[in-house]
Amino acid sequence: MPDLLNLITDIDGVSVGHATDLALGSGVTVIVFDAPAVASGTVLGGAPGGRDTGLLDPSMTVNAVDAFVLSGGSAFGLDAAGGVQAGLRELGRGFAVGPVRIPIVPQAILMDLLNGGDKDWGLHSPYRDMGYAALKAAAKGTFALGTTGAGTGATTATFKGGLGSASAVSSAGHRVAAVVAVNALGSATIGDGPHFWAAPFEKDTEFGGLGMPAIADHRMRLKGMNGPATTIGAVVTDAQLTKAEAHRLSLAGHDGLARALLPAHLPLDGDTVFAASTARHRRDDMASLMELCHLATIVMARAIARGVYAATALPAEGAQKAWRDRYPDGH
Repeated sequence: MPDLLNLITDIDGVSVGHATDLALGSGVTVIVFDAPAVASGTVLGGAPGGRDTGLLDPSMTVNAVDAFVLSGGSAFGLDAAGGVQAGLRELGRGFAVGPVRIPIVPQAILMDLLNGGDKDWGLHSPYRDMGYAALKAAAKGTFALGTTGAGTGATTATFKGGLGSASAVSSAGHRVAAVVAVNALGSATIGDGPHFWAAPFEKDTEFGGLGMPAIADHRMRLKGMNGPATTIGAVVTDAQLTKAEAHRLSLAGHDGLARALLPAHLPLDGDTVFAASTARHRRDDMASLMELCHLATIVMARAIARGVYAATALPAEGAQKAWRDRYPDGH
């Protein structure tokens, strides 16, 4: 379809905003829904950090969210959701409790405190203000990938991590897309070379068109044991879903994470995938749900590779090199 941007903003009713601080080596990304979206999510990493992730369980009462927040900063980054809530409250958004409205903004954080950025921020972390700024910057259409927003300080075992996104359309015309901040303990690339584990799913040379190497070196590569990592993201569709179906979609997103990163879901990863439905298009059959899960796996894998492919190194001494630093000619 000619109007697709290969971004999560291909889903009608979805806006994305970033706050990026290269000196800090961190940032925030917010995914905002025009109207509350049915949502769920799953945490499969062993060292997660999040806010309001418990309410995403299908058995919990609140059915819909106003936004998702992805942030650097480890546990300090959890302040970002407060800034997003403040901005949504200004707009009159939120779950109604009598005369009060409480914006629902589940958040996941990643560990980027050891990437060389200046984390000497004083008494209070900057993440609440960054969350507010990211919300104010949220817009439809094109947005930056790579070293931006929640992907600013992201790293992997082999190359600089970053923020990625990808989209697809089902046979029924439903759109599904992913956005992800790639900060893995493991690697998105194969061995010591430029090839991506997600290569079988690539579309239109979106991350170099290199395909797979003749021999896939699957020996474990880790970026260290100094602390948790975490890849965090979201899968969104315009197809109508129940909360339980959104939960299943988030699990399919994790399948894509495990196809694009090796290893994944480690004891020191906090891998988290949210899922949501804007319900713009009717859907009530099992076949279409299964295809959406299939596509959720693929768009998440593609988004992860795109995030690493688009990243640039931080302007800090000793900062991890980006894929483009080693392969400036694309191979």
